[in-house]
Amino acid sequence: MASRKVSRRRFVAGTAALSTAMVAAPFVRGAYAAGKLSLGLWDHWVPGANKASEALIKQWADKEKVEVSLDYITSQGNKLLLTTAAESQAKSGHDVLSFSTWLPSRYADQLVSMNDVMEPLIKQNGAVNATVEYLGKVGGKWLAVPSTIGSQIKGPCSRIDLMKQLAGIDVQAMYPAGSPPKADAWTFDAFLKAAEACHKGGHPFGIGLGTTSDSVDTAGALFHGFGAQLVNAKGDITVKSDNVRKALDYYKRLMAFLPEDAPAWDDASNNKWLVSGKGAMIMNPPSAWAVAKRDAPKVAEQLWTHGFPAGPAGRYAPFLPFFWGTWNFSKNQSAAKSLMVFLSQASSAEKMVEASGGYDLPAFANFTTFKTWAEEAPPKGTLFSYPNPYNHQVLSIAAAPAPHKIAEQIYTQAIQTQMVVRYAKGEAMDKTLDWAAKEIEGFSRN
Repeated sequence: MASRKVSRRRFVAGTAALSTAMVAAPFVRGAYAAGKLSLGLWDHWVPGANKASEALIKQWADKEKVEVSLDYITSQGNKLLLTTAAESQAKSGHDVLSFSTWLPSRYADQLVSMNDVMEPLIKQNGAVNATVEYLGKVGGKWLAVPSTIGSQIKGPCSRIDLMKQLAGIDVQAMYPAGSPPKADAWTFDAFLKAAEACHKGGHPFGIGLGTTSDSVDTAGALFHGFGAQLVNAKGDITVKSDNVRKALDYYKRLMAFLPEDAPAWDDASNNKWLVSGKGAMIMNPPSAWAVAKRDAPKVAEQLWTHGFPAGPAGRYAPFLPFFWGTWNFSKNQSAAKSLMVFLSQASSAEKMVEASGGYDLPAFANFTTFKTWAEEAPPKGTLFSYPNPYNHQVLSIAAAPAPHKIAEQIYTQAIQTQMVVRYAKGEAMDKTLDWAAKEIEGFSRN
């Protein structure tokens, strides 16, 4: 755990005033305006990104006369997950803590309601996407505030040259920088044909079929594209449906054009595949592109991030949000809420996006056109479509819309990718579906 203490006594004099009166009230001003606040934020992988959040927090704390202690907690080795579990059990810890994906619902009984924060923010910043609402709001209660830091879309990152030469697809024309997508022909059928062409040309798509997040997220988007739900919103097991069968049949055909070891891939495998020059496409946020800029600039010059193909049920893209939440045993809940409001202002979000090189994604509808995404290069405009500026696709998460308790297990146990691999390797369809149904029945009983 990287730890950094931030005291107002260390702040530089003359820090700029806050840009909106919304921050000042009602959360901090009062009998307990000052005091202390402890933060546990995700330790960003992008060098220098933590400095942006630290500077913003200093700015807020100086204005509000709050003494802040700040810890950056890595997700490597599940340290952030372990920290969250330990604080929950001890009923003691950070006043503001980063919660990944499923964790707000897991700790719903111990989190302070954020309705008084989220409702004004949505009016000010525009609606949040449906996945943020699904994960962050339960029974009408907002459990946490969507975090700009760490939130990401795992859409296609394609080689401009290889897609054009091998598959006859101009990804820059399909998703032009500065203009709406022209992607009506970018369908699951077109995706499959492109995967076959690139495989024959010696540069297969780098899509994993392992049990880690990148593989699961891609499978989830493809299943959604067929309308294939393993469990519906009521908790009914719907594995043995025509749409699930269609998704498995499609994935079996796709798997024939993926690297042979794709079932053994982890979240680093696809990045390495693209940066090495072997792959024509991966499904990933701009992290692989950022590494290519440093380690393989000739590859980076040919990369273009764009939208997901459309299936029979629509165009879905994998979205993984982070959240900021406050425990109900926190001693300074008012200051915690004030800080989260400040970090959710457009000016704050844009600074964090810029510091991350365009990796971080705010959840609010009005925050998809920051200049960073239009200006990042090479090539210029490569990230323009990354934040989904024209609402061209539905941002989704695997296993939705199942009840959270079940969905989290489907996700973490990688049931969808396991189904794909079992079926693609020759197991009978009905046997694969029976296996999945029994696994999910177990999740429902726990």
